[in-house]
Amino acid sequence: MANFVLSLHASPSDSDACLSLLNFAKAALSAGHAIDAIFLYQEAIWHASEHFVIAKDEVQLNEQWQSFVDDAKTPLLLCITAAEKRGLDVKNTGPFTVAGLAEFAMSVAKADKWIQFK
Repeated sequence: MANFVLSLHASPSDSDACLSLLNFAKAALSAGHAIDAIFLYQEAIWHASEHFVIAKDEVQLNEQWQSFVDDAKTPLLLCITAAEKRGLDVKNTGPFTVAGLAEFAMSVAKADKWIQFK
């Protein structure tokens, strides 16, 4: 079985990219693969913002993230550089753990595959 690292680059307003990542991750885990980490980079850091409001008739991505992390126990890593560059409060990131690009690079180096969702 393969070990994956996934990265998300799309903001919460692009729910298709996020849902594609979550669906892939769930399918991979169900097939016996491992997801070593999910790294949020570029505009994806807004998934960790408590101020990003999604309309009630749209997919509530914050609930999707919390459900995934509760079930899968996969680390959700938030790029500290991208977050600080955009003024995100890195002390309140919900289910996401602040991490650097070096940590992401080490995870990718150990994984069998890295897949980006944009």
